[in-house]
Amino acid sequence: MTKHKVNFRVYYEDTDAGGVVYHARYLHFAERGRTELLRSLGYENQKLCDDEGLVFVVRNMDVHFIKPARLDDMLSVETSVSEIKNSSFVMNQHLKRGETSICDINVLLVCVEYQSFKPVRMPLSIKEAFLKYSEIIN
Repeated sequence: MTKHKVNFRVYYEDTDAGGVVYHARYLHFAERGRTELLRSLGYENQKLCDDEGLVFVVRNMDVHFIKPARLDDMLSVETSVSEIKNSSFVMNQHLKRGETSICDINVLLVCVEYQSFKPVRMPLSIKEAFLKYSEIIN
C-alpha cells in the first residue's frame, strides 16, 4: 500500500511562545496532506467544486498527540485511505519528524453537493482513484 507524503517545515507562526507547535496547527498540517493527495490524483478541490458541484467536508476527526513538534522541525504527513463508502471515506494521517511519530489523525470525510451541502454519491472515478493510496485489501 502506498502512502501519499508531504514534507514541510514548522514556522514561528505554527508555535506557541515556547516554540512548541500549537495543537490546532496539526489540523492545518493534516489538511495540507489531504489536499495534496487529492491533487496528486487529479482532483483539485476548487475544480471539483466548479466542474462537479462537489466538495468534501470533514464529518469527524480522531486526533492522537504523541510527541511535540517544535520550531524549525522538518515534518512529514503521510496519508492513506482506509475505508471507502458510497458518499464517505476515511483517511488515516501520520505526522512524523523523521521516523518519529508526532501525531496520528483519522478523518471521516463526506462528499456533499456544494449548493445544498447534502451527502451525495462520490463519482466512481474518485473512488477508484483512492485505491492508489488505499489500505483496503481487494
